[in-house]
Amino acid sequence: MGKKHMFGARRVELAGACVALLVLAGCGSTPVNRAPVEDRGSSVSKPTTVQDPRTQAVKQPQGFENAGKAGYYTVKPGDTLTRIGLETGQGPKDLARWNAIDNPNLIEVGQVLRVVPPAADTVAVAKPVATSSATTTALPAAGAASSAASAPAPAKAASAPPATAAVAGSGEDELAWIWPGNGPIVAGFDEVKNKGLDIGGNAGDPVLAAGEGKVVYAGAGLRGYGNLIILKHNNTYLTAYAHNQTLLVKEDQTVKKGQKIAEMGNSDADRVKLHFEVRRQGKPVDPVKYLPPR
Repeated sequence: MGKKHMFGARRVELAGACVALLVLAGCGSTPVNRAPVEDRGSSVSKPTTVQDPRTQAVKQPQGFENAGKAGYYTVKPGDTLTRIGLETGQGPKDLARWNAIDNPNLIEVGQVLRVVPPAADTVAVAKPVATSSATTTALPAAGAASSAASAPAPAKAASAPPATAAVAGSGEDELAWIWPGNGPIVAGFDEVKNKGLDIGGNAGDPVLAAGEGKVVYAGAGLRGYGNLIILKHNNTYLTAYAHNQTLLVKEDQTVKKGQKIAEMGNSDADRVKLHFEVRRQGKPVDPVKYLPPR
C-alpha cells in the first residue's frame, strides 16, 4: 500500500507540473497589453518628406514671358484669332503663322500672342503706296474737307488729313476710299455701341470693296458679324463687311477697289444691312471721315 500511495502522489505532482508549464507557455504566447515597439533606426534612415506646394512646378501659358510687352496680346475669355486680328489690325492666318499655331481654334486664356510681324516678315497687300519714313499723317479731323483729285481715275478722298496733323513714326499709307454700299445710313458710328456704319439696302444688293486690298478673312466664325469679310489694305488699315447673304471672295485673294465682294443680307442681324467698319491699327474709327461725300 505504501508504494502505491507514493506512486500516486508522484503522478499528481507530475500532472501539476505539466499544468503549470502549459499555463506559462500559454501566457507567453498571448500578447496581452503589450507595448508597441518603436523602430527608431528606420524612422531616422527613412524620413518622411512632404513637398511644399509653393515649390511645385506650375505650367505657364505659351508666351507668358512676353506678357505686357509692346506688340503682344494676352488672350482673354471668348477670344478667337479672328477677333484678335480685327482688334489688332492683323489677319488671323498671319497671327497663326507668327505664333506657330497649328490649329487656330485651340488658343487658351492667358496665352500671349505676337500681334506685330517679325522683323523679317511682311504682309503682302495690294498695290501699297510708298511713303516717307519721316513724313506721316494722323487721323483726319471731323468734317475735314474733301481734296479734289487731279488724276481722272481716283475718287475724291474725304479723309485727306492736314499736313499739320502729322504723327512721326506711324508709317501710315494714304488710301482713296469709296462707299461699299449705295443704301442709306441706318446707324452711325459709336465707339461703344456700333463700331462702324450700318448701311441699309435689299437682300442681294452688291457689297463693294472700299479700297484695294487682300482678303484676310472670309467666313462666319465671329459672333455678331454673320457672314464676314475682312480686307487688309496696308499695314495700317483693315475694313470689315458684315451680315452678308453671300461671300464672293476667298481668303488670300487680292481685290480691287470697287470690286463686288459679297451680296447684302441679314446673317446674324435683325434686318438686311451692311455693317461696315474701318480699323486703323486695329482701332475702330468713324468711316464717314474716310469716305467721300455723297
